[in-house]
Amino acid sequence: MLNDREVLSTLSMIKNENLDVRTVTLGISLLDCASHDLSRFTDTIYTRITTLAKDLVTVCDEVGDRYGIPVVNKRISVSPIAVAAAPFDSRGMIEVAKTLDRAAKDVNVDFIGGFGALVEKGMAKGDLALIEAIPEALDVTDRMCSSVNVATTRAGINMDAVALMGRTIKATAERTKDRDALGCAKLVVFANIPEDVPFMAGAYLGVGEASSVINVGVSGPGVVRKAIDRAVADNPGAHLGQLADVIKRTAYKVTRVGEIIGREVARLLGVEFGIVDLSLAPTPNVGDSVGEIFQSLGLGAIGVPGSTAALAMLNDAVKKGGAFASSRVGGLSGAFIPVSEDLNIAAAASSGQLCLEKLEAMTAVCSVGLDMVALPGDTTAETLSGIIADEMAIGMINKKTTAARLIPVLGKKAGDKVFFGGLLGEAEIMPVRCNNVSGGFIGRGGAIPAPLQALIN
Repeated sequence: MLNDREVLSTLSMIKNENLDVRTVTLGISLLDCASHDLSRFTDTIYTRITTLAKDLVTVCDEVGDRYGIPVVNKRISVSPIAVAAAPFDSRGMIEVAKTLDRAAKDVNVDFIGGFGALVEKGMAKGDLALIEAIPEALDVTDRMCSSVNVATTRAGINMDAVALMGRTIKATAERTKDRDALGCAKLVVFANIPEDVPFMAGAYLGVGEASSVINVGVSGPGVVRKAIDRAVADNPGAHLGQLADVIKRTAYKVTRVGEIIGREVARLLGVEFGIVDLSLAPTPNVGDSVGEIFQSLGLGAIGVPGSTAALAMLNDAVKKGGAFASSRVGGLSGAFIPVSEDLNIAAAASSGQLCLEKLEAMTAVCSVGLDMVALPGDTTAETLSGIIADEMAIGMINKKTTAARLIPVLGKKAGDKVFFGGLLGEAEIMPVRCNNVSGGFIGRGGAIPAPLQALIN
């Protein structure tokens, strides 16, 4: 139970510390729109999306104004298109992508996700057609995002799919090289992808979900840092256990805010309320950085020795506080460490305090993985696949979600700057050690078997 002081501190978070709801995402099932006629299918999904989402932005703004808590992003996720549009070839998939993008623009949402496939155990005709279409689809659309799940703890890693995604990322970078490979910023490769993620680029509506549902993603790295700073100011000798408790109590308050907003939006739209994703999602703005939390905990920068332990503590405390605050928790739920989307993390990468290998180590305890990492343009498809395979292995063995959103920027090298704009931010390209020496391993293809579920040391 919150005391009076904590209620007042929540009001202060809203007024002075930029507390907001990062995203309200409307999930829409398209599975019953299936048809062998492409025109009929695209017409049906356009009507379904624009009908259900026509009031989403208005309702989110009204609820945000009523409670004084802004909803920063309004988004849509749909059923995996490789399933819903399975009869079509890659040309048909591109037409579906254009339809999704048009629907997103017409209802004025920021992004629409779900142009994806689940191929952890094998690839069907629709999966192959969708993956083949990804480079052009991300080039000719503006608001559509794509994700492909290539591994799970139960199925293992589909290395054929990993190799294919390395080539797909390179092709997407080539298609969008005039925009710093922006298409790759909207494409993510997953292990153990959840069905109810509200955050992009991985949002899609799983086949086990309701026909329409509201999922909410909360934010709050700024308020967590301020809470730690206040605790340290009151007690300069505070140990890490005390600071973990501060993070936990702050996450509780942030999550309650997200649940209240999400339930009210769902009620007004007449759809089910799904989950609150407890993730701490940063922005490129000063004062809204996960990396700054590390400095408040006493580290020189994110990436220095101690960073993995600090991230593990932060992640766990956020989950404990959030789980107590919400009746329905899901999604990714943890701390994001996207390089370009977090000003402090991007600075650490630029100064060399955070390298690709340390970032990978930290993904073993964070909520996602290698996120928004800009790489040299000469990074080969096989090297990209090797990096993806390493990240998928961390997720598979540790029974957690991991992902890789890698951006090889053609024509640029380590140390050069890339600019994506908006929430996608900007970053310096990180060097890749040992480029072009993984081809023999990746070329073997096949599958890495699922791990033993006992003897897990």
